[in-house]
Amino acid sequence: MNNSISQYPGSDSSVTEKRSSLFFKIPVKDVIIYILIMTGITYLILKGASEQGYFWQWFQVPKYLYTFEDGNFTAGPLLEGLKVTLYITGISMVLTYIIGLVTALLRLSDSIIGKISARVYLEVARNTPLIVQLFFIYFVVAPVLGIDRLFAAILALSLFEGAYASEIYRSGIVSLPKGQWEACHSLGLTGFDTYRTVILPQAIRRVLPPLTSQTISLIKDSSLVSVIAVYEMTMQANAIVAETFLTFEIYFTIAAIYLLITVFLSQLVALLERRFKVYN
Repeated sequence: MNNSISQYPGSDSSVTEKRSSLFFKIPVKDVIIYILIMTGITYLILKGASEQGYFWQWFQVPKYLYTFEDGNFTAGPLLEGLKVTLYITGISMVLTYIIGLVTALLRLSDSIIGKISARVYLEVARNTPLIVQLFFIYFVVAPVLGIDRLFAAILALSLFEGAYASEIYRSGIVSLPKGQWEACHSLGLTGFDTYRTVILPQAIRRVLPPLTSQTISLIKDSSLVSVIAVYEMTMQANAIVAETFLTFEIYFTIAAIYLLITVFLSQLVALLERRFKVYN
């Protein structure tokens, strides 16, 4: 009797057996390889710094992140730069999604002018460096539109990333079965109603994870706006390094901040992929 009870799926022994099997499935070899690789990278970094006679001063980094005075928290230049980075990224993200959607719809429309305009925009945006586009918009377009360097940077990032977002939208729209379009036509829906009520809700659900991945690229690309003297996090880091010569400490710190943000968004992408997984 005792033996039969112990083998019952809900018993403590079966749970223990499951935990034991899961323990043996842990990729110990992969963990060891990862630790060895990270140890080797750390050794190379420290070795290179020591050969250059570099003296690490990590204790000076916190004051460039934040300070406490009389119990009051004050953001340092790096956190102030992070605020600007997130502000630029947030507005650029919204504009990127809008520009991408409009461009995708123009490419799929029956308008010859719309298709040509969208195609020219895509080819220019995707086949020229972002830094060149930043300089062009800041020195040529911004004076005409009367915008400052911050919004010039936002405009450049939005146009650059919007070109890639448009292809994501377009791939999601064309991936829908033709029966969806035929059903809308048989019901007498207009083109606008077809997109609004049937096509776009399904397409956006499919492309939401890759659009989030594009946002990750947008965050990393935002570091380039420092070339037009926008004081986001990278520009603040450059100013600190020029003043203190804490080259490795400051740049490693902002690299860690970028890494934390992008890893968080990567996990969000994984969650969205599970949540909005589409089965054909």
